[in-house]
Amino acid sequence: MSLTKIVHHSSKKALLEFLSNRSFRKVLDAPSGNGWLGDAMDSETIVDGIDLYLDEMKGYNNFWKHDLDEGLPKDCKGYDLICCCEGLEHVGNPLLLLRHFHRSMTEGGMLVVTTPNVWYPQARIQYFMRGFFPSFPSLADKVKPGTHMHITPWSYPQLYLYFKLAGFEPPAIISEPQSKAKHLHEIILGWPAKLYGLGKIRAARTEEERNFWKTANSKESRLSRHLMAISTKASNESK
Repeated sequence: MSLTKIVHHSSKKALLEFLSNRSFRKVLDAPSGNGWLGDAMDSETIVDGIDLYLDEMKGYNNFWKHDLDEGLPKDCKGYDLICCCEGLEHVGNPLLLLRHFHRSMTEGGMLVVTTPNVWYPQARIQYFMRGFFPSFPSLADKVKPGTHMHITPWSYPQLYLYFKLAGFEPPAIISEPQSKAKHLHEIILGWPAKLYGLGKIRAARTEEERNFWKTANSKESRLSRHLMAISTKASNESK
């Protein structure tokens, strides 16, 4: 993978560094945006792309202009890596899309989702004061099919729930440069949530419950303005 074209974007660089010691045969980039992921993959890797706002994109084996609110095209299959970077928050039917990701993957395939996080302290304050999370304003008189809108806000507990419902393993959250508080008051205001999480970890009755609260209580989940969630397609034995 090549990092040269995206070193200016810390989250993209962190993702490619995470993927760099792994090899993939077939990758789906949905949505594709400006095609940065296709450019970064090794030439031996087959990369397909999907985007609603582009008719075609160079560097992809197959490319579909398609609305992800309708899931994936029927020809999408056999992927050992699916990346949904800055896309899930724009989808009104996220569970449908995640289930389509699941059915289009090989056994043990990897799913990557990156999205804004609405769990950090400043976001909680804004929601308390205004009733809306940062980056998720009121869409009054702005709702039109096909419009680029932030629809569904995400936090780690929501990602965990939807990933599990779609048939994936509990997601892990990967650290990145944005995985820290920007302001001192956020660290202070984050302490009640941290103490609550520590209590939940101690009270957990199963390993999965304990791991959930450990991840939910991590600085990446509590303080970051951005989430990078990694999961794999659950085996039949673990369902």
